[in-house]
Formats: sequence, C-alpha cells, structure tokens
Amino acid sequence: MKRLPILRRLLAVAPLCTLAACATDSAMQTEMAALRSELRTMREQQSRLGDRLERLERSTSVIRARSAPQGAQASSGKAAPAPTPAAPAPAPQLEVPDLTVVKLKPKNEPAPSLSTRVAVVEPDEEQAEVFVSGSSESDSGSAPAASAPVNTAALDSEFEQALSVLRTGNTELGVVKLRAFAEQNPRHSRADNALYFSGLGMIGLNDHSSAASLFERLIQTYPAGDAVLDGMLRLAECRLKLKQPEDARALYTRVITQFPGTAAATQAEQRLASLSP
Repeated sequence: MKRLPILRRLLAVAPLCTLAACATDSAMQTEMAALRSELRTMREQQSRLGDRLERLERSTSVIRARSAPQGAQASSGKAAPAPTPAAPAPAPQLEVPDLTVVKLKPKNEPAPSLSTRVAVVEPDEEQAEVFVSGSSESDSGSAPAASAPVNTAALDSEFEQALSVLRTGNTELGVVKLRAFAEQNPRHSRADNALYFSGLGMIGLNDHSSAASLFERLIQTYPAGDAVLDGMLRLAECRLKLKQPEDARALYTRVITQFPGTAAATQAEQRLASLSP
C-alpha cells in the first residue's frame, strides 16, 4: 500500500524532468547559435583588418622606394647623372648583286606578209564608153579632141532652176529637168542630189516603182555621196509601199550596221521597230 504513493510521486515528477531537459536543450542551441554568429563576425573583422594591413604595407614600401634616391642625392650633394641616350643602330648594308651583261640577238624571222588583194570594181557604162571611144581614137591615129572647160557656175544655176521648178509645184517638169541634169552631168557634185530630189518627185506623183529605181541608181552610182543615207531610207519606204517588207527591213538593217551613230541610223532603228514581225 505504501508503494502506490511513491509511484504516484514518480509519475508526477517525470513530466517535470522532461520539460526541464527540453528547456535546457533549447537554451543550449540558442547559445550555440549566438556563439557561432559572434565567431563569424570576428572572422570577417579579422579579414578586413588583414586587407587593410596589406594595403598599408604596400603604400609604405612605395614611399620608401621613392624617398631612397632623393635621400642619396641630398647626402652626396651631387646631381644624379642624366641617362646617356642609346647609340643608334648601324644601318644595314645592302649587298650589291653581281650584274651580268647579256647581249640579245634579233631573231631572223621574215616580215609578216601583207595582203595585196585589190577588190575589182566594174566601171560604169558611161566610163566604159568614154574609155572605148578614147582608145578607138588613139588606134585610128587621130588626136583626141580637147574637152571643153566646164562652167561650174552655169551647172549650179541649172540645178537650182530644176529644183525650184520641183518646189513650186510643177512636179513632172521638175523631175524631168533633174533627171536630165543627173544624166548629162554624172560627175557633178550635185548629180546625186538631182537623183534624190527626182525620186522625191516620183513619190509625190505616187509612182513608187520609178522612185525606187531612182533611189537604187543613187545608191549604186554614188555610194559616198551626201544623199545616199536619205536615199536608202526613201527606198525602204518605197519597198513598203510596194508590199516588199523584207527588202525594207534589209535596207534599215544595212543603214544601222554600216552607218552607226548617225541620224539616219536612229530613224532606221525606230522604223524597223515599228514594223510588225
């Protein structure tokens, strides 16, 4: 019976001991955390002090290094000698190569051959007749008759009169006069112009076939005349009127290829482009 009170007392004291033990552990943990925090802070302060001490030592060594030469000069009373400039490096010597004289002999090669071909041009019928008549007179032994001097001013006036007749509206008579002038004076400087204006007159009369014949004669007889380009363009127009577009294209192409950069070539390009394929 006496044991029951004792057990009751032990059971009553056990929870108190447990609570005391738990309280003691929490107090120790809190104290350990405080100690660790203080230790961490002390380590950081020690690290900062070490860095500061290292910087002070560096600055002190620099000051000593600067003041040492000045103190030595002051003690001796002499100025430090100026540094002597370095001697310039000697210039490199260029090696002169050995030169060899070589004589070149010309090659014994024949000169390039030159073309000696000459294009054969058939003379005009009028020139052939003059040549034949002159040769017949020389064969017969009779001296050739002296040619009468050409009155250039009279021929120029004749050409201007025929051209004025054409311009005043008498187209048929103007064409006759201009054709006669070209036939009678083939070597005159305006013979090609006479053929050209007579062809224009035939176009005005709607005779494109005769006009084409006159322009063809102009191109064949006077290829270097000042009226040949306009004559080729007019001939192409006649070909178009005569339902011959292929011949017209050929003439326009000829003007473009043989006389590039001229006003006639520009007109030929425009008219060739306007033709339907």
